[in-house]
Amino acid sequence: ILASILSLIIYWIIRDRHRVRYLNGKHVFITGCDTGLGNSLAKWLDKKGFCVIAACATEKGSQELRSCSSLSLKTVNLNLADSDSIARAVVFVTEQTAGKGLFGLVSNAEGTAPIGPTDWLSIEDFHSALDVSLLGLIEITLKLLPLLKKAEGRVVNLINAKGLMAFVGGGYNLSKWGMEAFSDTLRIEMQHFGVKISIVEHGFFKEEEVNSDIIEKNLFKLWNRLTPEIRDSYGEKYL
Repeated sequence: ILASILSLIIYWIIRDRHRVRYLNGKHVFITGCDTGLGNSLAKWLDKKGFCVIAACATEKGSQELRSCSSLSLKTVNLNLADSDSIARAVVFVTEQTAGKGLFGLVSNAEGTAPIGPTDWLSIEDFHSALDVSLLGLIEITLKLLPLLKKAEGRVVNLINAKGLMAFVGGGYNLSKWGMEAFSDTLRIEMQHFGVKISIVEHGFFKEEEVNSDIIEKNLFKLWNRLTPEIRDSYGEKYL
């Protein structure tokens, strides 16, 4: 037993010391780079020498990121709720990688979703989160798999751990649980091709601190659009 434990410790030490070498020429595509974690990661990988392709939702986000990065960092506008936008981004990534394949895909973008009891929400409220955070993620991953297989690359899906706690209704939690299931299935299937699939479950970041005023405003907005019957069933005290 002791020998087995020591062997595992030695294995972990050797494994954790392994580092990717020869970073130049390795392309990494990151979604959700306007602000926050995606933005910081794009800058960090750029400094490390990777060829970063950063997807931003706005032109302003793209310009600000390029202004503080090296010339090797490229940006592309991406709306994960729009299949045409996804197709254009895939063409751009294919052109940038120039036959080398894609070393890494980091999915970070999140859709906006109202927070409230499920009974207060409409199907459109669910779509606002699922179309971006889950279905958009799946679509762009599927379209980039040929490039990932060519480079024997890796997919890293960033999942906010608060989305794994089902304490509120809406599409946000569904998208996070769906990302977990999609990642776990894809990991098994891609082993044959040498493609690694990882999940990083992170917590709150400073820029993500909850603004209670915004949450309260959105709750009142949901409340005011309810039918009298549903409002009466909950009552003012519940609100």
